[in-house]
Amino acid sequence: MKKIQTLTSLGVLLALLAILIGPPLQIAQAAALTALSDIMSTLKVSTASNHTIKFTTPTGITAGQTVTVTFPAGWTMGTVAFGDMDFAVGATDQVLAATCTGATWGAAVAGQVITFTSCTGTAAASSIITIKIGTNATVGVAGVNQITNSATAGNATIAIGGTMADSGNILVNLLTNDQVAVSATVGQTLSFSLSASSLALGTLSVSAVTSGSHTMSLATNGSSGMVVTYSGATLTSGANTVTAMSTAAASSVGTSQYGINAVANTTPTVGAACSGTAPIGAAATGYATANNFKFVSGETIVSAANAINTTTCTISYITNIAGTTAAGSYTSTLTFTATATF
Repeated sequence: MKKIQTLTSLGVLLALLAILIGPPLQIAQAAALTALSDIMSTLKVSTASNHTIKFTTPTGITAGQTVTVTFPAGWTMGTVAFGDMDFAVGATDQVLAATCTGATWGAAVAGQVITFTSCTGTAAASSIITIKIGTNATVGVAGVNQITNSATAGNATIAIGGTMADSGNILVNLLTNDQVAVSATVGQTLSFSLSASSLALGTLSVSAVTSGSHTMSLATNGSSGMVVTYSGATLTSGANTVTAMSTAAASSVGTSQYGINAVANTTPTVGAACSGTAPIGAAATGYATANNFKFVSGETIVSAANAINTTTCTISYITNIAGTTAAGSYTSTLTFTATATF
């Protein structure tokens, strides 16, 4: 009898020793989701918002399992349905329907819970899951409905779970007002300058046209643009004058002529087109045709119908004289005026 008891005690001791030194008992446990985030289109209370929810599932998702997104009480789910959601495993968007079938995932809303159900779909371990809810959902059909934030400002927790092995929480913070109104004023601008205050044409000839030029620079933010006008008299020496070109015409050597334009010319070779970074001003009607010149005091020579960037325009002058033009020192003073309309 003692021998049997001794053997029994020894057996118990050996069993206990085997438990102590043997491999640890393996207990299956759910893992915590990682890299959880929810990018919302607005954090303002009582305001409809889109959601872009992301997380990594360490264990993965097997066929038949569910993924749930639970919003706190006080958030209004409205009429959000599967058409307002996207569900992606990695970079692959899944097809959604009200209930799952085959490779199509089910997506349904009940109370505060959105449930995504897999029939045959899976996600490998360490997969990144992306869920979009609202008008940011674009796969299949464009989302039209959004979830309305709670009326209470402060922290709120969105829970991710389901029958998949992993779970986790996402903390978001609602604000009474998530906007900052920024104001500024842009003043009216107008700039105008001339490259020269004098232009010497030299000695005029009956056998060749005489020409010269200077530039002007102009810019404005006036919504209706600006005009540059000029005024003054033709070349004059006492009672004698060179004939002002009252209509646009070509240079005619041997004829008394005094005119200007604002374009590039070849007869004579003088001038250039207005230039700058668009939008810019341009030569006005009557002064915009190459090799045609005109002089009518008070007319517009350069204009713009809208706001313009800095524009450089070249004003070109021609003078011809007749054999009967009286000798003398001839001068002409022109006044250029820039006017913007705001």
